[in-house]
Amino acid sequence: MPVVDEEQLVRAVARGDRAAFEDLYRRTAPWLTVRLRRRCSDDQVVAEVVQETYLAVWRAAGSFAGSAVDGTAVGWLWAIAARRLVDAFRRRARQERPLPPAEPVPAAEDEVLAGTFDDAVGGALRDLAPDLRQVLQAMVLDGLTVRETAVLLGVPEGTVKTRARRARIALREALS
Repeated sequence: MPVVDEEQLVRAVARGDRAAFEDLYRRTAPWLTVRLRRRCSDDQVVAEVVQETYLAVWRAAGSFAGSAVDGTAVGWLWAIAARRLVDAFRRRARQERPLPPAEPVPAAEDEVLAGTFDDAVGGALRDLAPDLRQVLQAMVLDGLTVRETAVLLGVPEGTVKTRARRARIALREALS
């Protein structure tokens, strides 16, 4: 049996292939769940977001552009999930029941990001204040907008903009 990557699985899902959908879910759901739990400590919300994400994948797999636009299937899944999580935060805010804050845990992305760059950049990223690093992660790594980042972090949009500016200035100073 040939090895099939996630992009090929999404293409098969677009054709209605249930086995491909199950394989895609088995491969990516654990990773997606862990990544969502880093941003939300409410397991019920995380489970709902995972479910909504895969429902969206089943319905919209045909719209996946993939490598034609320098995208990956896993990146596409994360973009869907991140937006579903922001929607969950918005719903919760309207219901006036705030989500419990996530426990600060060293992020695998932080470690990978720091290891990807040379010592100077990695050190500069590690030295950033956690609130500045969170904004960079949400906006740069996760590709969220200022508004989505504000909802995700539970801060005003102006605060997100200020933190992003402060993070860029701090990185520029550390690397000069």
